[in-house]
Amino acid sequence: MTPDMREIAKQSKAAAAVVATLSTDAKNACLLDLADRIIRSNGAVCAANERDLAAARDAGLGDAKLRRLALTETAIRQMADGLRQVASLPDPVGQVTRNYTVPSGLTVRKVRCPIGVILMIYEARPNVTVDAFALCFKAGNACILKGGREAIHSNELLARLAHESLQAKRVPTGALALLTTSDRDEIRELLTYEEYIDLVIPRGGASLIHFVHEHSRIPTVQHFHGVCHVYVDEAADLGKALEICVTAKTSAPATCNAAECILIHENVAQTLVQRLVERFVRDGVEVRGDETVCSLAAGNANPAAEDDWGREFLDLIVAVRVVPDLDAAVAHIHRYGSNHTDAIITEDGIVAGRFLNRVQSSCTLVNASTRFNDGFQLGLGAEIGISTSKIHAYGPMGLEELTAQRYLVRGTGQTR
Repeated sequence: MTPDMREIAKQSKAAAAVVATLSTDAKNACLLDLADRIIRSNGAVCAANERDLAAARDAGLGDAKLRRLALTETAIRQMADGLRQVASLPDPVGQVTRNYTVPSGLTVRKVRCPIGVILMIYEARPNVTVDAFALCFKAGNACILKGGREAIHSNELLARLAHESLQAKRVPTGALALLTTSDRDEIRELLTYEEYIDLVIPRGGASLIHFVHEHSRIPTVQHFHGVCHVYVDEAADLGKALEICVTAKTSAPATCNAAECILIHENVAQTLVQRLVERFVRDGVEVRGDETVCSLAAGNANPAAEDDWGREFLDLIVAVRVVPDLDAAVAHIHRYGSNHTDAIITEDGIVAGRFLNRVQSSCTLVNASTRFNDGFQLGLGAEIGISTSKIHAYGPMGLEELTAQRYLVRGTGQTR
């Protein structure tokens, strides 16, 4: 066991007590300072990221992971813009969500408060290092960030810049602890530090999620895989359906809110399937279809295997199935879905309502792409991830979801 691991957790706990009491202006000043530092360090960030990319290529990482790992100059500017955006958001700490008086005369307020120390374990995506710190910090929390070894140089540089901003604003650097170990025994030990760490958020592949779920003695919010469906109903506007289905896959195929499976009502299959498959193929997407889809696709679809249903491809691959009705579509989603994001395309309001009621994913949409299940797109400003747990949060986790709530009670001498 690394001797400093427990000490790092203790320092994070001590820093959390300070961060919890910082003013909104103090927190924003730190975030804005870091945004400026990242822009000034653009060349160094690119160089560190290129070291990671070179090592990842040598290790044979696939294109999807390389895309997640890469930090372009545009991505670096977006990180800085994201920090400024978080600084501009309302501070959730101290927000009053209920205010009332009980018969005894006590005045009761329910207010948002920081969670404490948040441990986040994630893979690739070095921008998550900055996003996670910004959101945790603005919500009054300290964070321990365990990034993947494939992003070690990028993460170390970004964490160092964050520490410089914290020091400049006289905030304990324990507000952000970066762990670079890839030793599973050390991570397993870290997951037992319930006296120092208040919440664990794993964000990555299924093996990582299962590992954390199995070994953590600390409450966990899971960012599980996104097996997202789009169901095209018989009352769909097929023009809308075509654009939504294609772009829900192609706009960002390696993201967790990309569509992985298209379900098509049999009454519109003759009209839609060939057009849809042709668009997919034109855009470089491999289609894996059921028997009906393959028969209608003019040779442009491959037969789907059983494990293609329920698979998160994270690539330019999509599964397509024809179903007899809404009930069959819902049954498919219940069997193969992951409670992440599912959508229906229909102009029938009654059918839409039935779908919304029966498909209780973290985000269920009508006539819109699954790609809208995103903190920014849903008006949260930003997110630390999309929770597929229902406790303590469900769906995109923004600032409010990184707080708890407690009661503040004032009396005038009441006894009981």
